[in-house]
Amino acid sequence: MSAWRHWLAAWWSRRLPAQTRVKLGQKHIFIVPTLAGYAFAAALLLMLMVAINYQNSLAYALTFLLASVGLLSILHTWRNLAGLQLIGLPAEACFVGENARFPIRLQADRRTYQAIGLGWSLQKMVMTDVAKNSEQQVELSLPAKRRGKHSAERIRVETRFPLGIWVAWSQVDLAQSVLVYPKPIEAPLELAGVAVGEDEVEGLATAGRGVDDYQGLEAWQQGDSLRRVNWKAWSKGQGLWIKQFAELKGAQTQLNFSALGGDVEYRLSVLCAQVLKLTQQETPFSLQLLEQTIGPGTGAAHQAECLTALALFAGAEHG
Repeated sequence: MSAWRHWLAAWWSRRLPAQTRVKLGQKHIFIVPTLAGYAFAAALLLMLMVAINYQNSLAYALTFLLASVGLLSILHTWRNLAGLQLIGLPAEACFVGENARFPIRLQADRRTYQAIGLGWSLQKMVMTDVAKNSEQQVELSLPAKRRGKHSAERIRVETRFPLGIWVAWSQVDLAQSVLVYPKPIEAPLELAGVAVGEDEVEGLATAGRGVDDYQGLEAWQQGDSLRRVNWKAWSKGQGLWIKQFAELKGAQTQLNFSALGGDVEYRLSVLCAQVLKLTQQETPFSLQLLEQTIGPGTGAAHQAECLTALALFAGAEHG
């Protein structure tokens, strides 16, 4: 980063620090002419020269009338941004190669805001209107190129309403970040089986569906076997319930980073695919990342914990 960009970033941080909720005020908004505004000013200058040359009162009147409209539009353009509230919402995790999505909520209290643009570049602005005493949600996206936790850059918010000859703008940091998981890669992997002690069997028994150990009842869902329906409860008008069993396992699967070959990112991608696959199969597993061990377990919470560890893995020097 150049010295100029570093100075500008520090200046923005002092003037408008990162926060999840921002209400645009006088110190946040800047206003400058657009290209159309410069063309409008050039046309006024030409009209003024014609009026002076021919001493035409009508040309004078038209020139000053249009100049007054142009100057008055400064206030309307600025007011179309002042008071607008922007709220940064949590971004959902994604995988490398997908688009990281950043939801933003816009709230209007006293007035209607029209033609509000948000984005990281002028070429990819998301336009929206926000009615008085209402809110509007927009979503900005960026390609997720690297795993890890990444903070969103400052977002440009602008408006050129009503005439398009002025642009009122600001740069806000809504303190948003996104967690990017490794890109899943399907590859042959020898899964290691690890013996489980008797004190862990009970915990593993509840992890998946089986036929060995009765666990209780749960509501029937489409696709469940009718052979497990509790018909006694159904006959009493208590609804459709199915009997839930668990399969007792004496060993559980372990995913080991050190047992894989290839560079670090490839290993993490293979492990990521296996985490998704074993979770879908409801198979209990543990994840070994050098000195860090996660699990054993299964389910959505265990999957999220494993994927987070893969995304934040910093053991490249051990690759």
